[in-house]
Amino acid sequence: MSNSATVLDFTATTINGDPQPLNAYAGKVLLIVNVASKCGFTPQYEGLEELWRRYRDDGLVVLGFPCDQFGEQEPGSEAEIADFCSTTYSVSFPMFAKVDVNGDDAHPLYAWLRAEQSGLLGGAIRWNFIKFLVGRDGTVVKRYGSTTKPAKIAGDIDRQLAA
Repeated sequence: MSNSATVLDFTATTINGDPQPLNAYAGKVLLIVNVASKCGFTPQYEGLEELWRRYRDDGLVVLGFPCDQFGEQEPGSEAEIADFCSTTYSVSFPMFAKVDVNGDDAHPLYAWLRAEQSGLLGGAIRWNFIKFLVGRDGTVVKRYGSTTKPAKIAGDIDRQLAA
């Protein structure tokens, strides 16, 4: 990808196995999160769902990307992940198939996100529930660590939606 790439240049596989070009979200503000079902941060699903319900009519889309690279905290199949998210946290925002976020097999979207916005310890994703806020133009605005609760991002989301 060239330096002029945006999130809209990528395609990801939905949790149901269908290809989803991310250009379907053109003009939206995105919150992209690597998620896991058996992590200490898993309760953040509740906050992510709250953000989605609060802001979706204004143009926010939360995108969840299950990842099993950290402590094998996402061991299930896509069907098991979808069931867990739905029954435990009433997740209704778009969920995608399991991906790697680091290493040679990292999903191209995550390789790009890491290059666009490195964290405190460099580009690598260090754990589950790292959040990337993407503006309406498809560029990365900010990266948040695992400990940043979704509610703390609301002000930045408000600013991006107003932009």
